[in-house]
Amino acid sequence: MAEKKEVKVGVVGYGPAFNMGRHHLESMRVHEGLVPFAVCDIDPKRTEAAKQDYPGIETYNDLGTMLRKSAVELVVIILPHNLHAKAAIRCLNAGRHVVVEKPFAITVEECEAMMAAARKNKVMLSTYHNRHWDSNILTIMKHLPKIGRPFRWESYAGGYGRPGKWWRSDKKISGGIIYDWGAHFIEWMLQVMRYEMTEICGYKVKEVWMDTTNEDEVEAVVRFGGDAVAIHTASSISMVGKPMIQIIGTKGAIVADHSSCTVHTMAEDGSRIATTVPMEKPEHEKYYRNIRGHLLEGEELIITPEWATRVIQVLDYACRSSVQRKALKPKYK
Repeated sequence: MAEKKEVKVGVVGYGPAFNMGRHHLESMRVHEGLVPFAVCDIDPKRTEAAKQDYPGIETYNDLGTMLRKSAVELVVIILPHNLHAKAAIRCLNAGRHVVVEKPFAITVEECEAMMAAARKNKVMLSTYHNRHWDSNILTIMKHLPKIGRPFRWESYAGGYGRPGKWWRSDKKISGGIIYDWGAHFIEWMLQVMRYEMTEICGYKVKEVWMDTTNEDEVEAVVRFGGDAVAIHTASSISMVGKPMIQIIGTKGAIVADHSSCTVHTMAEDGSRIATTVPMEKPEHEKYYRNIRGHLLEGEELIITPEWATRVIQVLDYACRSSVQRKALKPKYK
């Protein structure tokens, strides 16, 4: 059998918001063998835009039609959060490899259904955690050994202001306030806190922006083995902020945001040292480089569906816990 040289790729969702359809196709085609091949969007104006961006590309206004007629082999799902699982499962059951925009899904059960479909049809499933290679987390991981064993992670995303329109304020679509940037923060947190999760708690506030259905604030608290803990807060009612990321270890601490990272340690004489270290260059291209390598050369997949499910478990169980008012035991440790 001849060695496979290319993978025909397509996107489902070419909407104008953030222009993510074009972003994915451009991010893929810089890697030899990933070939932009098809675009599907229910809005004919968006498929016309795709034709202008990629002359000769196949376009469809219905997913079922694309799956029946197109030879596309890898499909990227770029839809509202609540549609991720349904669309992904249709593609997987049609024998297509699938990449889902973050967040992977809204519930653990949706993640499990997607994984089952991928296993059944022997196709690849991943989610677009390209920020696994953001400058901040690469810098944190480089300097993490300097602070000993990390036992506390705290992160924060928020401010005070009415949530944006559409999915940014509708819980049925978004999953809740914690699902937006929270997917990135939890993915970073799991890179640092390499312990088994033992319980997940959530706390919410809903009393200010009553014309929206997203919570005003959600805090997720994860307990790990080794007496480690992680806390992430997403808020639209926080008048004062706090460090974006703060990691406490047995020999020091790290405080970081998108553009800076300071390592706090102790000198031999007992004095405190705060060193602002150079930021590593982001390496977002490694996501699709790995997808290409996995599909064409058998490389090990880095962002596996199991890894992505652990992220969703924290978000999902934190929201459930905030309603049930009790800690929940994680299914995926």
